[in-house]
Amino acid sequence: MIVDPPRAGIEKHALDAIININPQVIAYVSCDPSTLARDAARLINGGYQLVEVTPFDLFPQTYHIESISIFEKK
Repeated sequence: MIVDPPRAGIEKHALDAIININPQVIAYVSCDPSTLARDAARLINGGYQLVEVTPFDLFPQTYHIESISIFEKK
């Protein structure tokens, strides 16, 4: 599953629904490290393991960093 939430991250009920769907792999595209960390904690508690994070500097000379995180079901 690929998720690309807004800067606010994934709402709790939507993240719970994703965990209930139980995809083997989740690719999470993030534009905010703090909401990624919050949602990653929920995914890890839901039985997923963070296996890779790739940052992308799409906006040079700003503090904005995009990233793609790969979560796999344990």
